[in-house]
Amino acid sequence: MFHKEGYKIILISIILLLIAILTTDKFIEINWLRMAISSVFILFFILILQFFRNPKRNTVQNSEHIISPVDGKVVVIEEVFEPEFYKKKMIQVSIFMSPLNVHVTRYPISGKVVYSKYHPGKYLVAWHPKASTENERTTIVVKNETFGEVLYRQIAGAVAKRIVNYAKVDDTAVQGEDAGFIKFGSRVDLFLPIGTKINVKLEQKVKGGEEIIASM
Repeated sequence: MFHKEGYKIILISIILLLIAILTTDKFIEINWLRMAISSVFILFFILILQFFRNPKRNTVQNSEHIISPVDGKVVVIEEVFEPEFYKKKMIQVSIFMSPLNVHVTRYPISGKVVYSKYHPGKYLVAWHPKASTENERTTIVVKNETFGEVLYRQIAGAVAKRIVNYAKVDDTAVQGEDAGFIKFGSRVDLFLPIGTKINVKLEQKVKGGEEIIASM
């Protein structure tokens, strides 16, 4: 299954792949070279399919759990001052996604979307300390009766050039459901209330829609 954000790119890639293979077949007579070049084109196409895959996830919905919004590796767990929405100290948990990870963004908790804002910005590498406040990003806050207001932020990286955010103010967020997509490498930050129990460790690999990041 592929994400709808990839349909157009996949179709274009199929057309370009066919053209490339036919052109290679026509103009390159050396058999091993022709096969090698065609293999490179096919490999590139497989990488594109890999990037836009959208596997089904078995989310166990629980109002006392914050689940991972994305696949990736935990690169930050620390108390920081969050300047945009809370304007106070929060626990930040950041998850870095490589181009090989699933890039679907899922709602980390159920509730009501109370804030959703896009910010244009730079394209620093996603693990840069200033990426959270200086890169192109979207900030979404879901209000939940158990946790209160939970913020997650989609951040573009050096390669990612487009953030897709489906969350609109007053929408009903359902834990684990599709909330957006980030194309080609990026990161997502979660900001949680001080005192929240963090269930993951630095460098841990997590699965979006299933891994429990934090709990009350």
